Amino acid sequence: MVKKKITIYGKGKGKRKVHNVGYRLFLLEQADSLFIEEFDAKNVTVDDLETLIVLVAGEDSQLAEFIDFVNNPLNRPEEAIVDNIIVENWEGRVREIDKFRQSFNTIQLGKIVKTGLYMCKKQDVMIGKQDVMIGKQDVMIGKQDVMIGKQEETIGEIRNLRDDLKLYFDKRFEILEKDVFLIKKKMCIA
Repeated sequence: MVKKKITIYGKGKGKRKVHNVGYRLFLLEQADSLFIEEFDAKNVTVDDLETLIVLVAGEDSQLAEFIDFVNNPLNRPEEAIVDNIIVENWEGRVREIDKFRQSFNTIQLGKIVKTGLYMCKKQDVMIGKQDVMIGKQDVMIGKQDVMIGKQEETIGEIRNLRDDLKLYFDKRFEILEKDVFLIKKKMCIA
């Protein structure tokens, strides 16, 4: 059985390029498809650079195909940016692929739980903010109701004023008509 250590270096200091982009799962799927029996992958930081260390053990032909896959720039997670890949022989132990999968699943579930809890807290904060906003909207609606009531009062007052003016002008026109009639009569026009 042949053992290899593959070190994948991210590009750019402090930038996420090979961590948290799905690289380990991506390579695990490929190792599975090649029936590689021993596999391990760890995210580490080397000189402030994100680095992925992959250990594999299997038949020479399996590892050759796996290494060709890893070295192909087209075979990377979408968000990954790789600066360098170094492949070297490995003398140490390599985990069985099923043990890695179990451990990896547990780690990923832990991340999911942590993210879920974080999202729940954020959601609680957002719900609190929405409650405040709804309260403010209720106040604004109350103020709008008061304004609408005042507008209706003003409209009613304008209608009353208009009716009063109409009555006033009707009376004035009636008086004017009588006065005009009397003037005409005195002038013998009528």
